[in-house]
Amino acid sequence: MATKEATVAELTDKFESSNAVVLTEYRGLTVAQLKTLRRSLGESASYAVAKNTLAKIAANKAGVTGIDDLFTGPTAIAFVEGEVVDAAKAIRDFAKDNPLLVIKGGYFDGKPLTTEEVNKLADLENRETLLGKLAGAFKASLFGAAYMFTAPASKAVRTVDALREKQETAE
Repeated sequence: MATKEATVAELTDKFESSNAVVLTEYRGLTVAQLKTLRRSLGESASYAVAKNTLAKIAANKAGVTGIDDLFTGPTAIAFVEGEVVDAAKAIRDFAKDNPLLVIKGGYFDGKPLTTEEVNKLADLENRETLLGKLAGAFKASLFGAAYMFTAPASKAVRTVDALREKQETAE
């Protein structure tokens, strides 16, 4: 009994400290394959096999609602502490290579996710890439603005030079 309570407490902490969770069915995967999946998740997520009843209790205690129906069959949970997009990509890519891993759904930003929504998250670009693109766009805008401000001055200088040359040739 004490171990069940400890497990629920640990799972509750993981649900509370995670940015998102992705629930999967792992039936038929070997220990080596699960180890590969854990490695591919890297620092962004931890992957744990959990008893459905205990995980459901922990999720509800943590305020994670709307995913009770996902706790059927052999369930493993990816607790995403880092970049949600990176973890979703790692799980989706692993599932493509290992069809025995089935993405059941997840929970992100206070809402339950369907399998399709988890896959859509995986299709997004991660935060660093988006910030890089935004910085590039700002740099291009600043370059354009700087060019626009310097263009009239350089055009005026060229016009004055042309007038001076025209006047010198006329004399």
